[in-house]
Amino acid sequence: MPLAAFRWSEHHDELTRLASEHLQSDLEPSDRDALLKATTRVATATTVGSLIGLGLGLYASIRLRRVRTDMFAAFRTAEKPSSVVFANGKQEAIPDITPLMRPSKLGDFATYFFFGLGGTMIGGELGLFTGTWSASRGINKDPARKARIEKAYRLFRVDVLRKEIARLEDDSINVTEGPRSWITNTRNIIHK
Repeated sequence: MPLAAFRWSEHHDELTRLASEHLQSDLEPSDRDALLKATTRVATATTVGSLIGLGLGLYASIRLRRVRTDMFAAFRTAEKPSSVVFANGKQEAIPDITPLMRPSKLGDFATYFFFGLGGTMIGGELGLFTGTWSASRGINKDPARKARIEKAYRLFRVDVLRKEIARLEDDSINVTEGPRSWITNTRNIIHK
C-alpha cells in the first residue's frame, strides 16, 4: 500500500467529519452498505496480496540461499590451481579465496529482508489493484447507485474546495505557515 495513504494532514479531522456528513445526508443506507463492502474488498485483497507476496518473497530468498550454498560447496570441493607459471618461468602463488566466497549471515539477512520486502510491496500493490477492480465492479452493477455515489462525491469535493478557498482568502492565515513553511525557507536560502 502506498505510504502516502498514512500521511497525516492538519485538515484530516475536518475532512473526515465533512465526508461523514456527506455519507449520511447524500446517500441511502444501501449505498453506504455498498461502499462499506467495497472498502472491505479492497482491504481484504490488499492484505491477502501482501501476505502472498511476503510468502513468495521468503520462498524465493530461501531458494536463492540454497543455490548460493550449493555453489559454494561445489566451489570449495573443486580442484583449484595453487600457482600460475608465466612464459618467462616465473611462478606466482594464487591466494585461496574460499573464505571470501562463503555465504555470510549478513548476506542471508539482506536476502531475506529485501526479498520479503519486495514481495510484500509487489503483492500489496497487486492486491490493491485487484481489490479496487473488484470493488468498482460491485459498485458499477447498479447504475442508479453509481450515480448517487458520484453525485455525493462531487458535492463533497465542492465543499472541500469551498473550505480551501475560505482558508486561503482569510487574512489571518499565512499560506507559508504550517507544514509547507519549509518551501519558503528553502526559497529564501536559495535566493540569498
